[in-house]
Amino acid sequence: MPIHDPAVLDCPFDFAHALEFDPSLASLAQRGPVSRIRLPYGETEAWLVTSFDGVRQVTCDPRFSRAAIIGRDYPRMTPEPIVSPESINVTDPPHATRLRHVAAQAFTRERVADMRPAVDRVVAGLLSAMAEAGPPVDLVAHLSVPLPHVTICELLAVPEADREQLRAWTMRLLATSPEARQDAADAKACLRAYFADMVPDRRNSTGEDLLSAMANAPMPPGVEPLSDDELAVLAVTLILSGNDTATCQISNITYQLLIRPEERAALLRDPDRFPGALEELLRFIPFRKGVGIPRIALEDVEVEGTAIRAGDYVHVSYLAANRDPSVYPDPHTLDLERPVHPNMTFGWGGHHCLAAPLARAELESAVSGLLTRFPHLRLDVAPDDLRWDTKTIRRFPLRLPVTW
Repeated sequence: MPIHDPAVLDCPFDFAHALEFDPSLASLAQRGPVSRIRLPYGETEAWLVTSFDGVRQVTCDPRFSRAAIIGRDYPRMTPEPIVSPESINVTDPPHATRLRHVAAQAFTRERVADMRPAVDRVVAGLLSAMAEAGPPVDLVAHLSVPLPHVTICELLAVPEADREQLRAWTMRLLATSPEARQDAADAKACLRAYFADMVPDRRNSTGEDLLSAMANAPMPPGVEPLSDDELAVLAVTLILSGNDTATCQISNITYQLLIRPEERAALLRDPDRFPGALEELLRFIPFRKGVGIPRIALEDVEVEGTAIRAGDYVHVSYLAANRDPSVYPDPHTLDLERPVHPNMTFGWGGHHCLAAPLARAELESAVSGLLTRFPHLRLDVAPDDLRWDTKTIRRFPLRLPVTW
């Protein structure tokens, strides 16, 4: 049995009580900006960086590589790695630059602005169906789950008949239990095969969907276009993103506003405040557990006064960085009038989420549309009676019964 340094802390990061901040993560951040941890899966320990400046350094410094984890049993929270070896999320420049060049063309400010009417139409349709069905209704089933999934499927032009199957595969991939490992691997293979079959037709298409746009995106001189397999993996990444942050945060943001009726009423009176309030809600809400994909130090590096050796795994916590008191005074308080400061909910640096503008558009449309359509919206159960997800890396209520 391996002997572990007693200073290395076991971190299952399995805390899932409502939307309270994980006390073990808060304790690590209080101990200092860099800690040594052991996660449930993987070959060895890792460093965990929790300060805003430290996370910014690691995510922007080319001496920390995500590509270097490929083929290794890296420390992680899930039995099966969520990310595919070819994913844009585990690439470094110049390969990452090539992939991001293509993906970024799908999410320019202008293109997302053009997408907004489609998002608003989906939201309006879902809210109308919700009004016809209730009250009371489950907001998760009527809005949080269908909106991001329907939106990304619409944008990728996924046939309606296939959409529920894609969502089922995505949910299987996010499981954290040891017995889910093979099931998650099978789901990842199915998602990849599905889009691999779709890509060749989209290369010959003049369609306006994202996959066709990426398949036919112009490349800089001397840069190879993406292969069919690379495009398939990029589509899988988009489907995962579409069923992750926005799905959780529609429910989580609504929940936070419903348990704060005075602040919700103030937003209704002054809807121009909503974009700033949204940034504070994104900063404050821990929508997932623990950590994501690590990096490996390619050479000896110092981070926040800690010497990290070449070959060490380094994880960062965007959640802890979002609660750094040196950046956000009184960080554990939700203050919807807090001056807007960039947050790390969608990552930072070279792996900042490319689809973040779309996610923000979905959240703004969904939550503002919901509160405007149902100004007397309220929970239909006591907050303590809600059940929260405990089986995946995400944090959100499994059901959010509301009435009006």
